[in-house]
Amino acid sequence: MRPTNVIVQCVGFHRQIFGVVLTASLFALVLVLGGCHKEEKAAAPMVPVVETMAVVQRDVPVKKEWIGVLDGLVNATIRPQVSGYLIRQNYREGEAVRKGQVLFEIDPRTFQAALNKAKAQLSVQRARHETAKANLARIKPLAAKNAVSQKDLDDAIGMELSARSSVEAAQAAMEEAQLNLGFTKITSPVDGVAGIAKTQLGDLVGPSMQEELTSVSEVDPIKVYVNISEREYLNAAAAGNKRMEELPLELILADNSVHPHEGHLAIMDRQIDPTTGTMKIGALFPNPENRLRPGQYGRVRATIRIQQGALLVPQRAVGEVQGKYMVAVIGADNKVDIRPVQVGPRIESDWIIDQGLKPGEQIVVEGIQKVRAGMTVTPKPFNPNAKTADLAPTEQR
Repeated sequence: MRPTNVIVQCVGFHRQIFGVVLTASLFALVLVLGGCHKEEKAAAPMVPVVETMAVVQRDVPVKKEWIGVLDGLVNATIRPQVSGYLIRQNYREGEAVRKGQVLFEIDPRTFQAALNKAKAQLSVQRARHETAKANLARIKPLAAKNAVSQKDLDDAIGMELSARSSVEAAQAAMEEAQLNLGFTKITSPVDGVAGIAKTQLGDLVGPSMQEELTSVSEVDPIKVYVNISEREYLNAAAAGNKRMEELPLELILADNSVHPHEGHLAIMDRQIDPTTGTMKIGALFPNPENRLRPGQYGRVRATIRIQQGALLVPQRAVGEVQGKYMVAVIGADNKVDIRPVQVGPRIESDWIIDQGLKPGEQIVVEGIQKVRAGMTVTPKPFNPNAKTADLAPTEQR
């Protein structure tokens, strides 16, 4: 091998070694610079921004709600009292009817004939009675003069009494026939709303039929049944029956609208249901527009007391962990204190705090999931209107 080739190979080998060393040095430098950058980022963490508000103190009404079922004040089942063929329906289903209004009519011809027959029979018995009275009137003077026997007088008296009894029996039969004729017109016993008819024209109806013709419910006022617990009953009983009856009640319907008329307690069951531990009570609500109907569901709400100086916070500001309630409180140095609290009743979207907070303390309302105890935060005022606007639906284009 020539000396020149050896020199060239040595120079190439050194160049390869120099390239490898240079690449490794650059890679190590990148790692060092990257590590320094991460350490700088870890040393300066972002301070979370949270929305806060002050704990409010004011007098608030404490309300209680129960799920209720609406029912008619009177639910009259309409049944026929005589048998016959249905020939007419005189009301519109689902509309209001008046007491005494004719709802259905049964073919009256058979009953009219029976009434005519009873009237004729009554006339016959009255004629016989008149004859017996005239005969007794003739015999009495003769018996006083011993012109007839005592037996003839007794027979005349018996004939008159028998004829009188026959008149009374015929009179009762005529009245019965007249009642049966009247029963062919089936009327409503109450003012209310009539339901859907369960029979059709031409059907043979009678007292023995299993299904009723229809039902009429008196709905002004309307009843609302709710179940209260035994403890609630004892608390109410301690306040006195008069206090319970005077307690104003609100009715919230399925569409969250509030019935415009206040109600009051009117009915209470005689016992506690041993299977549920509750008592059924009933409230009456005016219903002049017949808007409420039996079978509806609603929530009955009552203001049970006024709590003086209650501390209020939004429900969204209270967190629950294993049955314990926590609130994030912001100190003067903007550091977070996770504080346990005792909660009271809910007041619309707020919660009454019985223990754990003081009036005016700043609490986290939005961003509570981002904070930890001892963390420094950047507070800004909570704007509930902005949250409502964010939730509003946008128009589709």
